[in-house]
Amino acid sequence: MSLEAGFPGERVRILPPAVARDAATAPVTRDLLVTDCGWYPRANNHGRSRRWGTDAIVVIVCLAGRGWYADTYGRRTITAGQALVIPSSLAHRYGAARRDPWTIAWMHASGPHVRAFEAALPDRGGRGLVVDLHDPLKVQALMRSLMETLEVDDRLPTLMRASGAAWDVLSQLAADVAEGPPRRQQPVIDVLSHLRLNFDQPVAVAELASMAGFSRSHFSALFREATGQSVGAYVRRLRMARACELLVTTGLPVGVIGRSVGYDDPLYFSRQFRLVHGRSPTNFREQKGTTVAAGMAED
Repeated sequence: MSLEAGFPGERVRILPPAVARDAATAPVTRDLLVTDCGWYPRANNHGRSRRWGTDAIVVIVCLAGRGWYADTYGRRTITAGQALVIPSSLAHRYGAARRDPWTIAWMHASGPHVRAFEAALPDRGGRGLVVDLHDPLKVQALMRSLMETLEVDDRLPTLMRASGAAWDVLSQLAADVAEGPPRRQQPVIDVLSHLRLNFDQPVAVAELASMAGFSRSHFSALFREATGQSVGAYVRRLRMARACELLVTTGLPVGVIGRSVGYDDPLYFSRQFRLVHGRSPTNFREQKGTTVAAGMAED
């Protein structure tokens, strides 16, 4: 037996058809509209079978326990710390495990922003996707915020707030997919945290590789897979971000700023800055200063 609803502690919100139609043409919500959402604790015997799929994307975040999902590509297990993304119009089935049934937060959403999200998924949204969450507690908090928002009422301002909450969820899922499985990326993520705290210090790839527990070549490959760039390029971007901030917000000399971000040679600092921003630090500061002055004059 498979139940669709009726779980102790269940929370659910479904927009009336007329409200959904109006919101689908209104600013903000026409781009991303949450039509249904719910929170099912320990959903024993929960299940759904949709031969023709739905006209919205379905996102299910597993908070505890286990469940399963099946489509034409096969059957997969869903466990705590994972999210299930089911593209629109895809035939599918899913349900709670008989032993240790899942606790889930879920939503249905539609609109151009959702279609863009689906298009960015592996296989361009052609199958259901199981996402390993890098920060399950953060996603859980976002889903809770969405649920609490829609529990207020179904006025347009509330639906706008719900759209923002839903986009936060989709953005988090897209980022987790782009970064890859967290176990594989965790050593690199630890190194990234180290670099963000010590970007002004000399960088030795061999030392970073040792910190991550890999050979230099293996670490370099993993780092490029995770960031899309080399260690040197990543550190340069960190340094130039801080340099930009100091150029815009302080009157410190360019040479002093260069030294504060790890470059003792002012000329070398200027060359590195130009590689990232296409202009010298002095020209960058002059342009930003002129822009601010012009903006103040208009006021």
